[in-house]
Amino acid sequence: MAEAVLRVELVYALPQRYWSERLHLPEGATVADALARADLHRVAPGFEVDFSRLAVHGRPVTLGTPLADGDRLEILRPLLNDPKEVRRRRAGQERSGRKSGGRS
Repeated sequence: MAEAVLRVELVYALPQRYWSERLHLPEGATVADALARADLHRVAPGFEVDFSRLAVHGRPVTLGTPLADGDRLEILRPLLNDPKEVRRRRAGQERSGRKSGGRS
């Protein structure tokens, strides 16, 4: 009987470029196994993966997370702006832009 194979896509996207590699892994493979199988340094010399910024279908995962057939493993970029801070600034600007005073 043949060993089951998982088909997993590993992706990393930048504003101007997108990199994707399809991997075939044995059943029971983890996120760490997928990263070890991928040849990231060939594609992006000097690239270092931040292991705290990994997701499968947009949900955060760890290196020990098991993968399933058809999973999309994403290497996430760091956020340039904290979304909470952006909302605070926007709310502050909206408040300061309101006209002061009561009804006429």
